[in-house]
Amino acid sequence: MKQKILIIAALLVSMAAVAQSFDDFFDGRTLRLDYVFAGNHDAQQIYLEQMYVTPQWAGRRSRLADVPLKGNGQIQVKDHATGQVLFVHTFSTLFQEWLATEEATKVSKAFATSYNVPMPKQPVDVNVSLLDFHGKVVTSLTHTVDPTDILIRHIGDNGIPYHYIWKGKTLPANEKAADQPGRRDYMPTEGPLGGEPDITECIDLAIVAEGYTREQMGKFYGDCQRVVDALFAHEPFTSLKDRFNVVAVAAESLTSGPSVPHLGRWSSTPVGTHYDTFYSDRYLMTQDIHRLYDVLSGVPFEHIIVLVNSDTYGGGGIYNQLTVTTSDHPTFHQVMVHEFGHAYAGLGDEYFYDDAYESMYPSDTEPWEPNLTTLVDFQSKWADMVPKGTTIPTPPDPKVPNYRKITNEKEQRMLDAATQRVGVFEGGGYQSKGVYRPAQECRMKINEVQNFCPVCSRAIQRITDFYTSH
Repeated sequence: MKQKILIIAALLVSMAAVAQSFDDFFDGRTLRLDYVFAGNHDAQQIYLEQMYVTPQWAGRRSRLADVPLKGNGQIQVKDHATGQVLFVHTFSTLFQEWLATEEATKVSKAFATSYNVPMPKQPVDVNVSLLDFHGKVVTSLTHTVDPTDILIRHIGDNGIPYHYIWKGKTLPANEKAADQPGRRDYMPTEGPLGGEPDITECIDLAIVAEGYTREQMGKFYGDCQRVVDALFAHEPFTSLKDRFNVVAVAAESLTSGPSVPHLGRWSSTPVGTHYDTFYSDRYLMTQDIHRLYDVLSGVPFEHIIVLVNSDTYGGGGIYNQLTVTTSDHPTFHQVMVHEFGHAYAGLGDEYFYDDAYESMYPSDTEPWEPNLTTLVDFQSKWADMVPKGTTIPTPPDPKVPNYRKITNEKEQRMLDAATQRVGVFEGGGYQSKGVYRPAQECRMKINEVQNFCPVCSRAIQRITDFYTSH
């Protein structure tokens, strides 16, 4: 009887969360929360550093308490008076990636990070938690936010020019967007739609300039158009382009290009990206998300691409935090889309090499990434997409050519066709054994194929529906 009562109570709480109206609890502005995640392999801590309020909320206004993907961390906003869950946001972090390195066993470090939640009308309790590779909470912080707190800093336009490269939807001609003090939309919008972008109906993607001097801003805007062209050239993004707004943020650098520590070069750039993250030459990232959010002050955004002015291979993508990609490497098109797959849809890497310091995908835990499985709970993944009679694990097709040895168009077509055969192929998540991917080849595995596999495509479609369907 007691169990039945608990189940009914849980259902009532869930129904209340689903039924809640955004306007009942939030005032249409954004509350920016700055945290510091710190520690080492053995112990981690979370610290609140600062809170800000900005004029507009660009995030979702429905399904506020739902979770599309578990991620490696979570922010939960609860009504202080009743305990009702009002909003949930999941994420991953560079800090947690660093915890899997050998360096984390020898030294403690701190990583700055920021998250946006809708500004509450009444006091709320915010809980931030970080999870280990088994999905268990390893550290958390709960703090109360009173919207009347005089130390919540009000910020708006910071003077950095921005303009829209693409508008998926616009407001009717007789409607204005929410107040945007000092708005700096200096450049005309590309694409078929003019007018004010509808930030409530679309996913708002900001592209931030990094390593572009004032004289190079024309190049930056052109490079942003290449980002849009590359992203929307891939399904399912092609079919979903009317669900996105894309804004270019022209943050000037004093010096051209990013920092390259192994060459002794340190550049003065807005976001502080550098190669050699975790001492890996090609890993181009920033540890200071606070600086990135400062650059975006006054700009409505949900997802971020930091576009780095460089012709050297590099970049990265972290779920619900940011994508970093270079502008001029020959594989820019492929790398940018791959990294955005991480940051936007939570897709895992499908390649493997078995030289990681610590396994990120233990055999007793089902990964939260939609395109990886350890077979612990495969039914929750793409079991419904595997053709009847398919062997599990699925042996690779020996007729598919090695992507490193493609010599003609026929072999390329055979390689591309391998992205559409759904199975359960061993090798993924940096591990050759015990982790499985849905296709022999995929955009999340190699640069040499054009397409996402059907499982990754469905994951992108689902998360877009989550953010934009009401």
